[in-house]
Amino acid sequence: MIHYSCDLCKREFDPDDDLRYVVKIEVFAAYDPNAGAEDDEDRDHLQEIQDILESMEDAEDERIGDDVYQQMRFDLCPECRRKFLKNPLAREMPAKAFGFSSN
Repeated sequence: MIHYSCDLCKREFDPDDDLRYVVKIEVFAAYDPNAGAEDDEDRDHLQEIQDILESMEDAEDERIGDDVYQQMRFDLCPECRRKFLKNPLAREMPAKAFGFSSN
């Protein structure tokens, strides 16, 4: 039997009772096809792709793939899901202003 736990709070899920959420994240290098479009007619795009693929095969550093594409998967409990959806990029939240009465 597979046992699941929340990847944030580490709480174990009861397979019969607990609701579990799956978060999938893909991070990949962006490519802007319009960048450098002025000399686009003279470029051999297929040759450029071939050169990139060959350089990736020849590279000794196996982490080059992680620089181009990564896929991640996390299991979250309902409470951690709410926290994640409020701040998915984990930005620091600004301090809330206190509303004091003017006595």
